[in-house]
Amino acid sequence: MGEVSQEMKEFMKSSIVTDFTRDIQQYHLGPLWEAIPEIMHRTPTPQAEAYLWSSELIEKKMAEATQIFTPERGGERRAIYFQNPGLTYRKPWGWASTTQTIYVAVQSLLPGEKAPSHRHSQNAMRFISKGSGAYTIVQGQRVFMEEGDFLITPKGLWHGHEHVGTEPMLWMDALDIPTVFAIGGTFFDPYEDTEDGLQRPEVPDNFSEKRYQGGIVRPVGDSKYTIAPLANFKWQRTVDAIKGLMEFDPDPHHGYAVEYFNPSTGKSANPTLGTRMQFLPKGFHTKALRHTHSTVYNVHKGSGYSVINGVRFDWKQGDYFVVPNWAWYEHVASEDSYLFSVNDLPIMERFDLEVEQKYETNNGFQEITGEFKAAFR
Repeated sequence: MGEVSQEMKEFMKSSIVTDFTRDIQQYHLGPLWEAIPEIMHRTPTPQAEAYLWSSELIEKKMAEATQIFTPERGGERRAIYFQNPGLTYRKPWGWASTTQTIYVAVQSLLPGEKAPSHRHSQNAMRFISKGSGAYTIVQGQRVFMEEGDFLITPKGLWHGHEHVGTEPMLWMDALDIPTVFAIGGTFFDPYEDTEDGLQRPEVPDNFSEKRYQGGIVRPVGDSKYTIAPLANFKWQRTVDAIKGLMEFDPDPHHGYAVEYFNPSTGKSANPTLGTRMQFLPKGFHTKALRHTHSTVYNVHKGSGYSVINGVRFDWKQGDYFVVPNWAWYEHVASEDSYLFSVNDLPIMERFDLEVEQKYETNNGFQEITGEFKAAFR
């Protein structure tokens, strides 16, 4: 918007304007002359804030949750989500918003436990942090999960979990819940065809993983899949892909990074959520960027810090942190580090809103003006 004259500013404060504004509001009509500065920013101005949740806090509260809730007592899943402090105005639970478009949570499953199958209109994914021995069953396919694996559950597919192993499992969930909720597209169905509510296998275990042992080579007939045909992206294959990149110079803004994608379409593995694994060698310092899409990071291995809009966020294995949209950010690795991340880039690209800028001053690095103090650090 152009500059407003002093005369116009005085007029907007006059009784004739304020009285008229109050008058129309009683009829549920809105004054654009007051709203436009809040809804038409010159550049993106997110309500979401940069924030970090420490592994100590997560582990403590999840341990307490396991003493209180079981899959039979307390709801569909034992999950604690990351509520962005800048978005609690929406509701006390903030639409379960980690960013304005993304929900992220930590979920645990103990040996012998089951989480009943259900389906919904939100796209989901999970990244395995700790443990093994559990499986998720997606549309009749049992997919066994191990540390470092990335799994997808596209919208509308039945999915549930069971732990048949011996050690507790912990994983990251991410869904587009805030987006679907905001546009009024939420549907949810519980699975009722079995007594325990868990869908039974219909194909061999790890079916899609076996079909895609060729990696980038896809089976004939899969070229028309709109739903990603590969349910589980194994950790070792991800590491191998990154090692291949390490024969070359790292990207100055991302280090060595790979994106999980649909092998049938070449697009993001989930249609509304982008996902990446990023390796930063010890001492590597990425140059600062900002872009329209927001990102939530999980530190899978290593330690270091990120500078987000001038504030230093120290992180280590197991921590989670948020980079809001249009925030300057850069990463520094104190040791070899793997960062898993989920973003809303596919949403921004679908609306043709994605813009990226590089930090041009100080050789691409921000000045640190503050330090974030995490709870239970």
